[in-house]
Amino acid sequence: MIVSWMTTNKCNLTCKHCYQDAGENKAAELTTPEALKLIDEIAKAGFKIMIFSGGEPMTRPDIVELVTHASSKGLRPVFGTNGTLITHDLAFELKKAGAMAMGISIDSIDPKRHNDFRGLPNAFELTMMGIENCKAAGLPFQIHTTIMDWNQNEIFDIMDWVKEIGAVNHQIFFLIPVGRGKEIEGHALRVAEYEGLLRKIMEKSRTLGIPVKPTCAPQFLRIADQLDIKTRYSRGCLAGIDYCIVSPIGKVRPCAYMMEEAGDVHNTPFDEIWANADVFKKLRTKAYSGACGKCKFNDRCGGCRARAAYYHDGDYMQEDSYCAYGRGL
Repeated sequence: MIVSWMTTNKCNLTCKHCYQDAGENKAAELTTPEALKLIDEIAKAGFKIMIFSGGEPMTRPDIVELVTHASSKGLRPVFGTNGTLITHDLAFELKKAGAMAMGISIDSIDPKRHNDFRGLPNAFELTMMGIENCKAAGLPFQIHTTIMDWNQNEIFDIMDWVKEIGAVNHQIFFLIPVGRGKEIEGHALRVAEYEGLLRKIMEKSRTLGIPVKPTCAPQFLRIADQLDIKTRYSRGCLAGIDYCIVSPIGKVRPCAYMMEEAGDVHNTPFDEIWANADVFKKLRTKAYSGACGKCKFNDRCGGCRARAAYYHDGDYMQEDSYCAYGRGL
C-alpha cells in the first residue's frame, strides 16, 4: 500500500498543471510533531511506501528528520519533487536518512519548453543538477512526465532519454484538470488520442529496458493484457484501495485529483480513517456505474476514479469517460 503526503503547499515553481495550485505555504500545514505522529499512524495502518510530495517537499526544513522517522518505522520513503532544490549535501543527507528513490518531473527534453511550462527560466538546468546530485549520492531516481497535446509527439524521445540518463522507472501521467490544471483543460488529450497513445507507449515499453508506469491511465493494464505484455503491476486505479493522500493541512483523500474527503488527521488518527471512512469503503466495493461496472477488466483496470468524478459532477463511482474500450470505440 502507498500513501502520498503533500508535505507543504509551498513551491519554488509555478507549473501550469499543478493539482495542488502550489506556491505559498498555508498557515495550518502540519507541524513537525504532527507530521511525526502522522508517520506513526501511517505505519500502524500497514502502509509500506510513503511518498513525500507537495508543493515541493524540499522546502520543508524538517524533511530529513521526517524521512529518518519514516524509515525507522519500516516505511520506504520516496519523493515526488521538481528536483531543482536537491543539492549535493541534501542528496547525501536524504540517502543516509533512508530515502529510497526520487521521482523527478520532466515534461520536455527541450529546456525552453520545460521551463515555460514550469514557470522558471532555468528549471531544466536546476533539475538536471539535482539528478546528478542523486547519482553522486547513490540515490535512485525515476522521471515523471505529464502528457498533454503540446508534448505528446515528444513522448517516445523522452522515454528513450529517461533510459539513457540512468532512471530506474518512467512514470507517465495523463492530465487531470484540477487545481491549476483547470486552466489548461484544453491541452488534455482527446479520448481517441488517449487510447492510441497509451497503446503505443505500452508497445514501446516492451523493449525500453526499464519499467514504464502510466498514471491516471488505468487502462494501460487492459492494453497490456490485450498485447500480452507482462508488467509488475496488478491493478490500475488504486484510489482508496491501496492508495490515498494526505493534504498539507491534514485532509485525507483517495488521490491527489479527487476532492472527496475521507477525514482529517487533526480529528481522527490516520489509521482509523483508512479503515473506516465511507469513501474508502465505497471505492473498495468496486461497484461502479456505467461501462466500468459492466467491464470484464473491472478488477484489473477499475477506470480512473478521479476522471470519473471530474466528468460526472463528483460521482467517483461513475464510468471513466476516457475509456474507448468501454465506449465501444
